[in-house]
Amino acid sequence: VQLVQSGAEVRNPGASVKVSCKASGYTFTRHYIDWVRQAPGQGLEWMGRIDPEDGGTKYAQKFQGRVTFTADTSTSTTVVELSSLRSDDTAVYYCARNTRGWFFYWGQGTQVTVSS
Repeated sequence: VQLVQSGAEVRNPGASVKVSCKASGYTFTRHYIDWVRQAPGQGLEWMGRIDPEDGGTKYAQKFQGRVTFTADTSTSTTVVELSSLRSDDTAVYYCARNTRGWFFYWGQGTQVTVSS
């Protein structure tokens, strides 16, 4: 099982960013993909999850209205898009395969820096 994320991004405040996570080594539609981030000096923060089988999503309340998850079954890729970026969105963003609430497999992380 591998989850490979896209590379680091730098954005200005107010912009949007997309981070992708390509899965391999398992049946993509059989497991949710969750997104988690970690800001400098902070703990892990759950952003939400997507069911690649039907595209169903659940977002953490904090991100409602600013975050969108999509899944492309043809490429086994999920994407998180975060809009209206602020400096406190600077963090490392991770995707993780969710197996009944357990996260055994993680992407390598993607640094997103929001700075003017």
